[in-house]
Amino acid sequence: MNIDMSLVDWSRAQFALTAIYHFLFVPLTLGLSFIVAIMETIYVATGDDKWKEVTLFWMKLFGINFAIGLATGIIMEFEFGTNWANYSWFVGDIFGAPLAIEGIMAFFLESTFFAVMFFGWKRVSKKFHLLSTWLVAIGSNLSALWILVANGWMQHPVGMEFNPKTARSEMINFWDVIFNPNAVNKFLHTISAGYITSAIFVVAISSYFLLKSDKLRDFAKRSILVAASFGLITSGYNILTGDSSAYTIVHNQPVKLAAMEGLYKGKQGAEIVAFGILNPEKEVGDINEDFLVALSIPKALSILGYHKLDAYIPGLDDLVFGNEKYGIESAASKIEKGKKAVAALRAFKEAKKANDMPKAKAALEEFRKYEKYMGYGYLNDPKEIVPNVPITFYSFHLMVGLGIWFFVLMMVMLYKAMTGTLARSKTWLKLAFYSLPLGFLANEFGWIVAEVGRQPWAVQDLLPVKIATTHISTTSVMITFFMFAFIFTLLLIAEVRIMATQIKLKAQGGHNV
Repeated sequence: MNIDMSLVDWSRAQFALTAIYHFLFVPLTLGLSFIVAIMETIYVATGDDKWKEVTLFWMKLFGINFAIGLATGIIMEFEFGTNWANYSWFVGDIFGAPLAIEGIMAFFLESTFFAVMFFGWKRVSKKFHLLSTWLVAIGSNLSALWILVANGWMQHPVGMEFNPKTARSEMINFWDVIFNPNAVNKFLHTISAGYITSAIFVVAISSYFLLKSDKLRDFAKRSILVAASFGLITSGYNILTGDSSAYTIVHNQPVKLAAMEGLYKGKQGAEIVAFGILNPEKEVGDINEDFLVALSIPKALSILGYHKLDAYIPGLDDLVFGNEKYGIESAASKIEKGKKAVAALRAFKEAKKANDMPKAKAALEEFRKYEKYMGYGYLNDPKEIVPNVPITFYSFHLMVGLGIWFFVLMMVMLYKAMTGTLARSKTWLKLAFYSLPLGFLANEFGWIVAEVGRQPWAVQDLLPVKIATTHISTTSVMITFFMFAFIFTLLLIAEVRIMATQIKLKAQGGHNV
């Protein structure tokens, strides 16, 4: 099979570009919708117009983000068809169902009540308006649910059966797909990360108001009380869901786990590297040390993965070259079996076309014997199963480090808001303000771990990325890459400038538009 790797690389780059820009908007939508709903709930419960002022301001920023972020999401879904036709054909029966539900149910819920939320203040009752705000928040998060169910299936394909007649994966159990442990954990971890990002956004801007002048002290305090409470709860929950996510990765994606921890040689009682600098000379199978510097937590990885102190955690060397002692099959063996599966599938199609039923039956039996290795049949080098270790390792550890900082920041800011010491805490106000971009960075790092760590697979163990593309010219993909980069950058600049204008007007005591 002739594969144009430049087409694969540019297709990957274009999709990565779209996903990175899109996920600058998504976390704020997920969390800010609930923060606004909580603020409006307090307003309706108390009748205090100061809470209405707080609600209206953050609702406007939510609306700006929602409107601009929508464009990137639509483009990303179209790219499945334009750039990844083979992928879409292979998974369409499964991947299409969650995306269709997202469009029919979640997006419909959002769009219907979005108008009431923004334009219904004087047209509907307080309680109905509040209901509309909550439904927009629920709809936004339901959108994330169905998209993350689809992505979770890519990480751990379940509830399906491959049909050799059509060369498609077909859904046989909808509920297995929905309640796939990988999908459930991915959803919970991703939305809680979005909630933290939104809480940091509100706390950071409110801290800016306090640093600029005292006239917004009450407004900022109210905003921080809600956002820091929300952020502290979701930070703690995010740590728990991160633990659950790692547990599923241990069992379903051991190569990704080994890359996340920079683990080359498997160990009993494996440690978690709390801080480390990878050895740039290290390669799979060599005798170089894994790290130049490492600070580890003894046995923690074995406890995380198997709840046992001395459980064996395979390293990249085990997964590439195999380990008979622990029953780990080598990548070379899987590739050999995969090539038999691919050859049998090809023979089955040819026999069917020639109407040679006995030969077709024999080929099908051969295919079923090696079916689970089919994806490996498109690989040539056992080391291809190893993702980019430095990118995966450093992204994972930066994400975890930032997550711990967010928990500390929310705890301190909530305490200071409750004790009335916020305005005097200039250092913490500055730390909170400068933390504004860190929530977005942490989300991006998380997706880098999820997607780079899954390489070389589009669908884990079933479909390599390099055969998932559309047969179009590399030039076309390059042109659209730069076109999208320009458009997305303009959209991001527009959002930042519009939001900055609203924030400055508020800080100056002016009217928001």
